[in-house]
Amino acid sequence: MMAARTGLSRLVRFGLIGGLGFIVDAGLLALLIQSGSDPFLARLVSILAAMVVTWRLNRSLTFGASADGQVREAGRYFTIAIGVAILNYAIYSAILLMLPACPPVLATAIATAICTIASFFGYGRFAFRTA
Repeated sequence: MMAARTGLSRLVRFGLIGGLGFIVDAGLLALLIQSGSDPFLARLVSILAAMVVTWRLNRSLTFGASADGQVREAGRYFTIAIGVAILNYAIYSAILLMLPACPPVLATAIATAICTIASFFGYGRFAFRTA
């Protein structure tokens, strides 16, 4: 029972931090596009900013520090984050190309929702491993 609560609590924290990461991602994306940036290039910048924010917060609040220290942990985290970001960007791009009227922030929300589960398990089992 305690393990189930811990897992649920971790998932809730991950979701909240992911929500904040989404705000960073979508907010920066909207600002960059509004400033005249190309939506495809702007998304690369916004994804990277969200990755840094979520790594630091997931490290402190969701999974805890790994046994290997920050440098190795960051390497593992960003390996997973880049893989998930590539998938996220591919979904985002496909939506915008297939549905040109779709607002970029909506495409970001859809792509992020699809990629959330993969990142939770990847981070929990690989990036922040304790042994």
